[in-house]
Amino acid sequence: QVQLVESGGASVQTGTSLRLSCARSGDPSNFYTMAWFRQAPGEEREGVAQISPAGGSKYYGPSVKDRFTIALDNKQNILTLQMWNLKPDDTAIYSCASAPTSVWPPFDQKRFLYWGQGTQVTVS
Repeated sequence: QVQLVESGGASVQTGTSLRLSCARSGDPSNFYTMAWFRQAPGEEREGVAQISPAGGSKYYGPSVKDRFTIALDNKQNILTLQMWNLKPDDTAIYSCASAPTSVWPPFDQKRFLYWGQGTQVTVS
């Protein structure tokens, strides 16, 4: 059984930093690709950052590129999202997701079979 559990969400000021974590457990074959998504109130869920299991390929949404960094610690089984220079538009519920296959184009939500419950990030 796959479990993804996010943590680290908080209410922060504009311009500050925050680090989200996603602890994963279960059959490693389900973690071929991992990603962070977010959903703001009244908006569709959007892809934030995606990473291959070897960490060799990383993709970022246009609104977060150069401000967010995704990383994967395969030994600790933790996916992280380091966020810098946060803006009010970054306010959303952030969820991690995993796919048992490669995902192309990036952030194709149909490919991600497992999702965490999400963690709230509020920027004011």
